[in-house]
Amino acid sequence: MLVSQVCKYEDFITPDFLAWRQALGGYHLVPDREPPITVHRKMWEWIFTLQALKERDMLEPGKTGIGFGVGKEPLVALFAKEGAKIHATDLDPKQAQENGWLDTGVEYATTIDEMNLYGLCDQKEFEKLVSYSYIDMNHLPEEHDHYDFSWSSCAFEHLGDLQSGMDFVVNQMKFVKPGGYSVHTTELNVGSNFKTVSEGATVLYRKRDIKRLVKRLRRQGCRVELDLTLGTTPDDLHIDTPPFDPEPHLKVQLGEFVTTSMALIIQKPL
Repeated sequence: MLVSQVCKYEDFITPDFLAWRQALGGYHLVPDREPPITVHRKMWEWIFTLQALKERDMLEPGKTGIGFGVGKEPLVALFAKEGAKIHATDLDPKQAQENGWLDTGVEYATTIDEMNLYGLCDQKEFEKLVSYSYIDMNHLPEEHDHYDFSWSSCAFEHLGDLQSGMDFVVNQMKFVKPGGYSVHTTELNVGSNFKTVSEGATVLYRKRDIKRLVKRLRRQGCRVELDLTLGTTPDDLHIDTPPFDPEPHLKVQLGEFVTTSMALIIQKPL
C-alpha cells in the first residue's frame, strides 16, 4: 500500500499507474500533444492520489470526498466515475483573479462543467455526484466530520508562506470523518534542507518542514507513514530547466532551487 512519499520514476511503470493513465484517456497536460504526456510530476500527483484513495476503499459508491483548489484537474471527474460523491472547492473568482489564476486560462475552473472537459465521467453521473463551492484555504469554514476523504493537488504551497500551508493541512482534517483519509501533494525542495523559498506565490517545502508537519499531525493522533527516499534512475536525476520539456519532468529548476512533487497520506484517528 502506498505511503507518503516523493515522486519517483519507478512509480510510472507499475501496473496500477499504467491502468490509471489509461483511465485518464486523452487527458492532455499539453493540449493537442501526441502521444499524451506520461512521465510528468503532475501526472504522478493525480495518479498517486487516485491509487492512494482507491486502495483504501475510498473510491466507491456511498463514499464522500472534498477537494481544495481543484481547478480543472481530472480528479473530480474520475472520483465521480468511481461512484464517490464529491464536493469540489476553489477560490471565488475575485480572489482567483487577484492571485493570477485566471490569467493562464488553463487552471482555474469558472464553471463546474470545466472539471469534466474530457468526458472522463458520464455527464449525467457527474451532475448527480459533484457539487462546487468557493473556499479560501487560508480561512476554512467550520465543518466537521462530513467526508470520508479530502485531497488537494499542489495547492497548499500557494497560500503565502510555509506556515500557512502546513496550517491548512492540519486544519482541513476537521472535514474528514474519524478513520477517514486525506491526500495532499506539494512541492519538495530536494536541493537543500536549509535554504528555500519560504514566502510568496509558491513556496518550497524542505524535508525538515515535511517532518515537522508530520510530527504535528501525529501529535493529534493522525497516522502518517513517511518515506522521503529519492529516485535514482536517469529520469529521476534529470533536472528540467526553463522553458521546460514535456517529459521527463520529475525534477525542476526553480530559480536557485531544485524541486519535485511529494504526497502526504494522512489517516484521521477514530
